[in-house]
Amino acid sequence: MIELESVPQLREPVLIAAFEGWNDAGESATAAVEHLEQTWHAAPLASLDPEEYYDFQVNRPQVGFDTEGNRFLRWPTTRMSLTQENDLGRDVVLLRGIEPNLRWRGFCSELLGVAAELGIDQIVTFGALLADVPHTRPVPVTASSSEPAASNRVLNVEQSRYEGPTGIVGVFQDAAVKAGFDAVSLWAAVPHYVGQSPCPKATVVLLRRLEDLLEMSIPLGDLPDQAEAWQHGVEELTREDSDIAEYVQRLEEASDTIELPEASGEHIAREFERYLRHRGNDT
Repeated sequence: MIELESVPQLREPVLIAAFEGWNDAGESATAAVEHLEQTWHAAPLASLDPEEYYDFQVNRPQVGFDTEGNRFLRWPTTRMSLTQENDLGRDVVLLRGIEPNLRWRGFCSELLGVAAELGIDQIVTFGALLADVPHTRPVPVTASSSEPAASNRVLNVEQSRYEGPTGIVGVFQDAAVKAGFDAVSLWAAVPHYVGQSPCPKATVVLLRRLEDLLEMSIPLGDLPDQAEAWQHGVEELTREDSDIAEYVQRLEEASDTIELPEASGEHIAREFERYLRHRGNDT
């Protein structure tokens, strides 16, 4: 069902994935993968035949025109791209798609089959959820991993203790672990009172956690400026609405009672290491 382009021999490839829909509050997760596609000039690698997995009355195909004015039809699906232009010393396969409507286990099995065929042994998934968190504090990130102790030492984030309904990211992560992949899932918490898209502040923190996990530097482009503009916009919103302002204050008080990883010595050391990585790329 997957159509693969010509694939060169890959160097210790890692797969980074995100899916639109329930797992993607503020489009934060898919925006992170899209940023990597653009920054690393990723080339199309594979596309999934959508017939078995999508309800086209829910996710409708789109009509458009190409650069020569020819009409084309774009089907909703999941696509892989490949980048060999990065400072990681290994190749990166990027997966970005839509949460399927049907046959989730078959969907995951097919994607993981391609990952195995490509020689991938490490998979990182991004997710974002709406939560009772204030926009005035650092974006909380939780993780789940096939090796929780190892990932926690690197990331210094809270291991997810969530119980309840899950989306395709949770199902894909579970399937990857059971298939023997080294799998890490990173989740950013987006303030639910400003859950509309986009939320670049959450996208930035997901990319920074990816830097920590892979021990590399990722150019962020204008994402930090977008995150700052988002912050100013939300602050203006709270100033204009006394109810929201009062609610945010309560969230701040609750947040401040918890010792945030961002205030720890490990976090400060990690931020310094990131600074050195970026500085090395600029020289």
